[in-house]
Amino acid sequence: MSILSRVTVVSARGLVKTFGRGRAARRVLDGADLDVAAGEIVAVLGRSGSGKSTLLHLLGALDRPDGGTISVAGRRLERAGERALTDFRRRHVGFVFQFFHLVPELSGEENVLLPGRLLGGEAGAARRGRELVERLGLEEVAGALPHTLSGGEQQRFAIARALVNDPELVLADEPTGNLDAESGAVVLQLLREIAARDGRAVVLVTHDRDAAAIADRVLWMGGGRLDPERGSPPRALRVGAGAA
Repeated sequence: MSILSRVTVVSARGLVKTFGRGRAARRVLDGADLDVAAGEIVAVLGRSGSGKSTLLHLLGALDRPDGGTISVAGRRLERAGERALTDFRRRHVGFVFQFFHLVPELSGEENVLLPGRLLGGEAGAARRGRELVERLGLEEVAGALPHTLSGGEQQRFAIARALVNDPELVLADEPTGNLDAESGAVVLQLLREIAARDGRAVVLVTHDRDAAAIADRVLWMGGGRLDPERGSPPRALRVGAGAA
């Protein structure tokens, strides 16, 4: 099935976001548009401070735009109340960050299962969590505390945690930034599988063109907008099929 025929998960139009006031005000997003389909990875490249992470925060309902509209998984976000946004984040979005943000007192598997144990967690999350631990090759270290794990292992647990409530959208903010090349390649491959095999929409923010090369489309963030002209060719770099 072509990407054009897939269901649109993300539709953002005219996004505006300004930080500061008066003369110190800086418009980070200035009319940004974005569409992402189920099963598609869109990578966003750009210089530091160009608004890449701000875009992810808006798509994931961690912040609100000053202007424009956002629809994710059929839900309008820009005017939703805080309670509705909290429920939306828990059920429909998975976050993967450069810094793994694992709870240090919990084992890797307990970190994965944590979102499903929160009030309103999705039914079947515990089963999915254990299946994800197995699928990502983490069974042998499932009971280990984060500080005893390698960076690649911590990021794989973070990815499993992001998926445990079965979200339609996965947002990855520099997910390989703290990893060596080998571990980073494994993580990128997992993101590719999450889109292609699971049919999720993935938005990957990165400064690394090699990382962006796993994407179906690569967009450039500059001047507060997303420009497809400066993106590198889609999926110029292939990663291996094994995840161990």
